[in-house]
Amino acid sequence: MHFVGAEISNAMVERIDRETLEIRWESLLSDLSVSIYMGSSPAAIDYKSPAARVRDGNTARISKLDPEIRYYFQVAPEGEPGVITAERLVPLQGSWNFRDMGGYQTSNGSRVKWGQIFRSDNLAHLTDSDQALLKQMGMKLVCDFRTPAESKRWPDRLPNDNSIHYLQLPIIHGEREFDFYQEKIGKGEVSWLTEEFMIDANIRILDEYGDTLGNVFHRLAEPNNRPIAFHCAGGRDRTGVCAALILLSLGVPEETVLYDYCLSGVFISKHREKINERIRSRGVDPETVALYYIATPHFFVPVINHIREAYGSSANYLRSKAGVSDKTLDLLKKELLE
Repeated sequence: MHFVGAEISNAMVERIDRETLEIRWESLLSDLSVSIYMGSSPAAIDYKSPAARVRDGNTARISKLDPEIRYYFQVAPEGEPGVITAERLVPLQGSWNFRDMGGYQTSNGSRVKWGQIFRSDNLAHLTDSDQALLKQMGMKLVCDFRTPAESKRWPDRLPNDNSIHYLQLPIIHGEREFDFYQEKIGKGEVSWLTEEFMIDANIRILDEYGDTLGNVFHRLAEPNNRPIAFHCAGGRDRTGVCAALILLSLGVPEETVLYDYCLSGVFISKHREKINERIRSRGVDPETVALYYIATPHFFVPVINHIREAYGSSANYLRSKAGVSDKTLDLLKKELLE
C-alpha cells in the first residue's frame, strides 16, 4: 500500500571521514520507518540485508566502509521503493572536482541515474588509489576538453592497462590557448580577466564547438562508453557547458543546472589556500585572479539564456549545431533516466 507523505526527497550523502558516510533525507512523515540498503553500484545494491534502519529520524551514519569502493544507497520507507543516492563528489586524492551528475530530478519527476555520467577537473594528479577507485566504478571513457598543449604539459594519469579509454576533444576557452592566459597571469597582466571575458568565453564554446559537444552526446549514447567522464582543466567552464547541455536535454530544470555549475566553486574553494599559494609563488596577488577560480550564477545565466535566445532550446541547439538527432536524444532519456 502506498502511503501519502511517505516519499523520500532531498536524499544526500556526505563524507564524514575515509570510512564513514552520513545519509540524510526529508519526508513529510515524522515517524517514518526507513531502511538503508547499499552496494558498490546502483545495480549491485543488496536488498536482502539493510545497512541501517531508522525510525523517527532522517539521518543514518554508516562506518567501517572500504575507502577504495564507491557506495550507492537506496533510502526506502517501509513498503515503498524509495530513492537511490550517493556522494556527489567522488573522493579522489588527485582531483578536486570529480563528481557524479546523477540524482538530479527532471521537470516530469524522473531522475538522472547515478553512476553513469561524471564531470571533472583535470586528472593529471591521480594517485594509484584514485586509479583503482575509477576502475572499481567501471569507468569506460574519459573525454578531455583541454587542448593538446595543456594535456601534454599535464597528461591525464589513467590506468596503463587501457581499461579506461581516453579521447581528446579540444576546446579553447576564450580566443587563445590556456597557456597564453596563464602566461599573462604569471606576468601580472590581469586586466583582461573580467566577468565579461568569462561569459563571452563560455558563449563562444556553444557557438564554435557544436560538433565537439555533439561528439560527447554520441559517445554517451553508446552503452559500452558508460560510465563516462568529461573534463577540462578546472572542471568549471568547458566542462560546465557540456554538463549543462546534457542535463537540459534530459529535462533537468535550469535552476538545477545552475546549481550544478556553482558546485564547482564550492569544491574548488575547499582547496583555495593551496591554489593561492601557487599563485603567490609566481609573484601574483591571488585577489587579482579570483574570478578564474569561482563559479557564480551570473557567470552562467547568460549561457543558458543564449541557448534559449539564439537556438530556441537545448534540443534545438543539439539538433542544429551539434548534429544530435531526436532519436539519440530520446535514447539518452530512455537510458539515463529512471
